[in-house]
Amino acid sequence: MSKVNKFRLIASILVGIVFVINIQAGIDFFFNPQKYTTAFELTGIQGEASVAGVGLLFLMWNIPYGFAIANPVKYYISLLQAVLMQLMGVVGETIIYLRIPDQSHMLLSGSIKRFIIFDSAGLFFLIVAGFLIIRLKRTAWN
Repeated sequence: MSKVNKFRLIASILVGIVFVINIQAGIDFFFNPQKYTTAFELTGIQGEASVAGVGLLFLMWNIPYGFAIANPVKYYISLLQAVLMQLMGVVGETIIYLRIPDQSHMLLSGSIKRFIIFDSAGLFFLIVAGFLIIRLKRTAWN
């Protein structure tokens, strides 16, 4: 296997891991929101609708990931979009986490902390994939 194909495959696998986990979470949040309402201190139909909406957002934001998986070299802009969306998620979740009073909402803050950890790991995978593709592109330009 050539270096180009090897790097491209590794990048696709890294993006694919993040994609599969995100899609799985999105589907579960969308179709089974009642499982998650307590973790976000939500109740009733309003809580279920809120969680299902988050699940829908997970599914929506992963569209560029699919293109990046298919061909991270050709669809490099989709990989870049995935990195930026994942970064925005980590930053936004961290800001939300910091707004929650420490002791009064332990379940909620713990849930958001898990999102931060989860999305940070995904961001790491996407950045590594991006660096692999940048390295390939630089090699091709020289």
